[in-house]
Amino acid sequence: MEIVIANESHFKYAQIISDTITESAKVRGTGIARRTPEYIIKRLQNGNAIIALEGEKFAGFCYIEVWGNKNFVANSGLIVHPDFRNQGLAKKIKKAVFELSRKKFPDAKIFGITTGLAVMKMNYELGYKPVTFSELTDDPEFWKGCQTCKNFDILTRTEQKMCLCTGMLYDPHAKKSDPRKINGRAFQRLKKMKETLFLKKKLK
Repeated sequence: MEIVIANESHFKYAQIISDTITESAKVRGTGIARRTPEYIIKRLQNGNAIIALEGEKFAGFCYIEVWGNKNFVANSGLIVHPDFRNQGLAKKIKKAVFELSRKKFPDAKIFGITTGLAVMKMNYELGYKPVTFSELTDDPEFWKGCQTCKNFDILTRTEQKMCLCTGMLYDPHAKKSDPRKINGRAFQRLKKMKETLFLKKKLK
């Protein structure tokens, strides 16, 4: 398995990356915004993406987006092709894109939003902490990216303060704590609380 910084030679994978993201969104039903091949190509050409390949076969992908005059960067679109899941590849891609972010934007806060418990655990192990949406970028272009998610109405209904996704932030200037494993039950409880809260609001 080869995990590398993407470039223009990887344009041919844009369609399958887009399709894999779309299919995953359908299966999960929440928390994944769809991305067009054209959108993916822009991320491939600027050296702000990681792609995993087995030979010529697409295996996984994640990209960096820059916000707030380089004060924030997001690691987004983490996806692993179904043929390569349950092999620890997502964690390797996540670490690679995190290291690329730290190298290219050493002073930027790195953030992401996700409903996936596995991604929350990976983020936590890299030094991210759960935060409110107010601590993330206020760039409207970032939040426009959520429009293709089926839960976008929740985000707009709460005036962009919260959603079923959990915001997580790595601050390079924050005091570092000792690394430790996250208790998965804590994130699971957080997820259930959000789902219950929004369900009650919807039924009113």
